[in-house]
Amino acid sequence: MTAMIMDGQTVQVRNVETIAQNKGRLISVSYEQRRRDGDQEQLKREIYENGNSAVILPYDADRQTVLLTRQPRIPVFLQDGSEQAVEACAGKLDGENAERRIVKEMQEELGYKITKVQRLFELYVSPAAIMEKIVFFTCTYSPADKVSDGGGLKKEGEDIEVLEIPLHEAAATITAGEIVRRKDKDGRAHPVFEQSGIGLMLGASSNDSRRLIKAKTAWYGGL
Repeated sequence: MTAMIMDGQTVQVRNVETIAQNKGRLISVSYEQRRRDGDQEQLKREIYENGNSAVILPYDADRQTVLLTRQPRIPVFLQDGSEQAVEACAGKLDGENAERRIVKEMQEELGYKITKVQRLFELYVSPAAIMEKIVFFTCTYSPADKVSDGGGLKKEGEDIEVLEIPLHEAAATITAGEIVRRKDKDGRAHPVFEQSGIGLMLGASSNDSRRLIKAKTAWYGGL
């Protein structure tokens, strides 16, 4: 998506300037906004435009397990010192249909080939500064769907470990607030259990949805 000069009922974009562009684009947006009290104000914000994404939480109802990934994430390391993040399988759409893209990502990262996914909801990563919108999916899987060890694409710098854990363990970790990086008594950082909307997806993937959806969830992009 490319930012454009546009007008809304309360917001009028006046200028969009590209500050930096590589894989994504950092832009400076000047705009006028009418406040609820009727006053008009002129504002400027820096926005990161890096494309939309999809994320999926596969669920085995018979064995009560879910599939997650563990991989290095440099923003997490810079912020918390944790060298590994546990997250749901995800990837950029790159202009492709979200359903088709996430099926490919699941085979590349997790090594499971599935054909049917269930769209749950859409969320923005950080709507104050990031344009990225993420489509959340779930699906059922079984050991029979495994076609490889996964791991992602080496040419894209991916080094992904596939995790299969009990649903109740994943749910308890999020509900207890243990998704935040922890350190042991020697000060060594444990892998981050990165929420990535996992709490909401767990709620949609289990019979105990009401309790799980009430769990605090926050989106960290990391895609």
